[in-house]
Amino acid sequence: MGKKNTSETKKITVLTGAGVSADSGISTFRDADGLWEGHDVMEVASPQGFANNPSLVLDFYNQRRKRLKEVSPNPAHLALAELEAYYEVSIITQNVDDLHERAGSTHVVHLHGELLKMRSSGNEFVIWDCEGDIVVGDLCEQGHQLRPHIVWFGEAVPQLEKAASETRSADILIIIGTSMQVYPAASLVHYANEGVPIYFIDPDPNVSEHDLDNLSIIPETAAKGVPPLVSDLIAAAS
Repeated sequence: MGKKNTSETKKITVLTGAGVSADSGISTFRDADGLWEGHDVMEVASPQGFANNPSLVLDFYNQRRKRLKEVSPNPAHLALAELEAYYEVSIITQNVDDLHERAGSTHVVHLHGELLKMRSSGNEFVIWDCEGDIVVGDLCEQGHQLRPHIVWFGEAVPQLEKAASETRSADILIIIGTSMQVYPAASLVHYANEGVPIYFIDPDPNVSEHDLDNLSIIPETAAKGVPPLVSDLIAAAS
């Protein structure tokens, strides 16, 4: 069935975190001990860490990039892409992988950057695609070291205003696989208009239906919880 392009088409905004990619085999941002792939997060995800040991940081993201190429979108990613045939869909993700795009979603806002892109350490607006490794000595035309296009702790989140706008214009809000504890991303739910239905999908939800109006909690992994919800939403739009 082709996409419904009518003035009545509703908009769904989806907020996704590490849990949506966990079923694809990508580890969550940090484990219970506060480490990310065995590293203190500030060593590999902060400007200070990069300044102190650029080789370590570059190698860390080179390994993450290699791992990303070994995994595939899971049923949650694929189901969200199906929604575009029936709704206007905007996905706001805290993830730096490209699994939403590979599944077929066409409107994805990456709050924390993209692993398959790199930028000049001297100009955050100079960005290139990045399929291979970045090493110390790889410079931009102005002579600045190249770095992953990742928003590290302490850095501005350039896509936040766009994400807030997408959330504010939603008729339905879906939150998947995120603790909603990391700010500023966690603040986005408060931009939703009053009365908008909110679906929260997470195997260990840290919210209750008393916390937000019109909140429905689905205590499942993304791969198990998203496809049935998408089926229901498609049925409602058909």
